[in-house]
Amino acid sequence: MKFAAIIPARYASTRFPGKPLAVLGGKTVIQRVCEQVQSVLGEVYVATDDDRIYQAVEQFGGQPVMTRTDHKSGTDRIEEAVEKTGTEADVIINVQGDEPFIQPSQIETLMHLFDDPQTQIGTLGKPFEAMEAVENPNSPKIVVDNRGFALYFSRSVIPYIRGVERDDWFGHYPFLKHLGVYAYRREVLREVTKLPQSSLEKAESLEQLRWLQNGYRIRVGLTDVETVGIDTPEDLQRAEEFLQHI
Repeated sequence: MKFAAIIPARYASTRFPGKPLAVLGGKTVIQRVCEQVQSVLGEVYVATDDDRIYQAVEQFGGQPVMTRTDHKSGTDRIEEAVEKTGTEADVIINVQGDEPFIQPSQIETLMHLFDDPQTQIGTLGKPFEAMEAVENPNSPKIVVDNRGFALYFSRSVIPYIRGVERDDWFGHYPFLKHLGVYAYRREVLREVTKLPQSSLEKAESLEQLRWLQNGYRIRVGLTDVETVGIDTPEDLQRAEEFLQHI
């Protein structure tokens, strides 16, 4: 089975314009993401809509792909990039361009999900470490079935623990945090980008609910590695500190 990775990287960002080109430990964020992914996969592309990012990727020896500026989701940008590369990969891995510390083990976990032919889409989950983090609506939660397929994703705390004081919930259920890295079988990626927004997706502002609501099966791989995503300049500073301790 052949795998390829597409890393979407936009210049425009409400909270951190130019984020992919921010310097982290002497290299741009997008270069660090590429190098992490290239340590596992030979076929890695950066999908961007900005000349500055395109040129920066070329300069460090990466493979940039120019995409349109009007995509409504990262998944749509991934699909356009896949079409333009002409890749023959069976599975496309989507790694966010602001995850410079994604680990090879996490990418390998994603890949192994497709050993099961029933896996159409793969993603990762990590056990929460504190109830305070579980209650953060910016950290989506996952509930899975006994085979590891996602039943639901939510910004709310799920499941509800009946008959137990909320302060004691954390010890009664292994709450699972969703990490926003995905992998798709090639034909499934093509199909899901044609789907209209679903009611659940609109309610929770979570694109993966569109796929679930339309019957696609999302397999969840488990990881115990915490990554440091970069959404703001403050996150970049934390990432600098993190880099000094690894």
